[in-house]
Parts: sequence; C-alpha cells; structure tokens
Amino acid sequence: MEYRFLGSSGLKVSALSLGAWVTYGSQVGEDVAYECMTAAYDHGVNFFDNAEAYASGEAEVVMGKVIRRAGWIRSDLVVSTKIFWGGEGPNDRGLSRKHIVEGVNASLARLRLDYVDLVFCHRPDPDTPIEETVRAMNWVIDQGKAFYWGTSEWSADQIMEATMVAQREHLIGPQMEQPQYNMFHRDRVEREYARLYDEISLGTTVWSPLASGLLTGKYDDGLPRNTRASQPGMEWLRELLVGEAANENRAKVLKLKDVAADIGCTRSQLALAWCLTNPNVSTVITGASRAEQVNENMEALNIVAKLTPDVMERIEEILQNKPAETLDYR
Repeated sequence: MEYRFLGSSGLKVSALSLGAWVTYGSQVGEDVAYECMTAAYDHGVNFFDNAEAYASGEAEVVMGKVIRRAGWIRSDLVVSTKIFWGGEGPNDRGLSRKHIVEGVNASLARLRLDYVDLVFCHRPDPDTPIEETVRAMNWVIDQGKAFYWGTSEWSADQIMEATMVAQREHLIGPQMEQPQYNMFHRDRVEREYARLYDEISLGTTVWSPLASGLLTGKYDDGLPRNTRASQPGMEWLRELLVGEAANENRAKVLKLKDVAADIGCTRSQLALAWCLTNPNVSTVITGASRAEQVNENMEALNIVAKLTPDVMERIEEILQNKPAETLDYR
C-alpha cells in the first residue's frame, strides 16, 4: 500500500480507501461489511469513510461494530464522517453550530468511538453564515472529537471563503475536500480546484472513482440484477448508468476494454489507477459489496506504473473530455 499526506497536514492516508455509502446497513449487513473491511485492512487500507446520512445512520453503526469485532488498534485507523443530513427535524440538517455539534456527537455514539479523524461538511449550507460553520468545526476539533475538518462538493470559492474566515479569526480552515472524481467527472478536481492545491495545499479524498460502477463494464449490456442501481429508490442512478443519457459514456467504456486488456488489468483497475495518477488526489475512496471486489480494486496500485504517457494519451483519445485550461486573455 502507498500512503499519501492529506493536503498540508502530517496525516497519512492509504492511497486506496474504503467507503460505506449505500452498501453498509442497506445493501449489505455486518458480516459482509466485516469481510470487506478486513480484506481492505489486510491490503494496508487505513482510511474508512462514512457519513451520518448513510442508511440513516445505520452505516456508522455497522462500521463501528466491525471495528470492535476486528479488534483493531484505534490509532492505526483513519475514520471519517460527514455532517449535513441528520434527520427530518428543523435543526437536523445543515451546518449550524447546533447541528454540527449534535451531529458529530450522534455519529460518535453510533460508531462507538471517542473521536473521528476527519469530519466533513457534507454539502455547503447557504442558510448558515460561514463564520458559524468554521467556528463550530474548530470547537469540535478543540474538544478532541475530530482532528481535521474539510468539505464535500463545495466550490473553490466557498472553500476559499471558509479559509479566509479561518485565517482572519486565527482558526483552522478546511484542509481537505471530498469531491466526485472519475474519468467522466473531472472538471472540479482538475480545473476548478487547481489554484487551491498551491494556495492552501488542499487535500482530496475522491469518491465514485468507478462512476457508480459504469466504468467496471457491468452495465455494458444493460442493468444486471442485485446491483446498487437495481435497489429501490435508486431510479436516478439507473438513469445515469443505463438510461439514454448514458449511451455515449457506455460506448467509451467498451473502448476502454481494449486498453485494459493490453496492459493486463480489468476496467475497474484501470479506472482506479487513472485516478491515482493525479498527484492532487490524496486517496481514492472505493466501495464494495463483496470481499472479492476489494481484492480486485487493491490490485489497481500495481497498474499505476503501467499508465505510461502513451497509455494515458490513448485513454484521453477515448474520453475526449479533458477540462480546458483557463484562458489568459492578456
């Protein structure tokens, strides 16, 4: 396993990590989660991602049970949660001081941990002053309930606003961002955040590297049974994977099959290795509903070296979606 620093911090996270979105507490139970997490841990994964919203909190319960069952040393792990959607009450959503503090406490209770290493603002909250959110996150850190805080799916301007507020008030600003990043979703990580990597040494913990499974090739012939997209309530995801709007990307996935075959890997491994080649990616969050998927994903680390400039150019010729650089009109 390769370990990378998370932004400007001294914290090291495994280049590949494991997340609980959708699967834990809904698609799979504790036993399968245990198999997946222990398989990842055996490969050197130390970062496990979660959120208060995942399976309405049940994903945190399952992850906490697995950690205790496995008997891992807490200091060997990097555990995260994300705060925004905590329930249906008027103060159970958003990034107010009240919900951040109560949401973190509730997450820790479900995880049965004294602290999380990372806490993210799951989305920006236009209804809460940024000063309130920054101060609340710093209070959480000062109380020892988390070590670092960051954002998820915030714009570059919103991240910089929070950073400037923190600098003005001599507080800790966001140190990492959790954006979606894959071969079909590139603009934010590669273009919008470009200045932040130098200006504030922003770290990234990217999610959906396989584009919700599209890049694995399992949707080449339509919607198979017993997949994430076949679950009730995931109609929006089915449209992205097998709907008419997905036809162009599915055609590109078919072409990537030859690239993967030529370098001796699966399309899943190719897509993960492609994300890992980005020097501004701290860790790539993977998902899995079977230990076999974890084992296959971890092999992507051995594929990175095979992504030579020629191979990368070949991939770009298929994707045809490289973000345009900012134009200088001077």
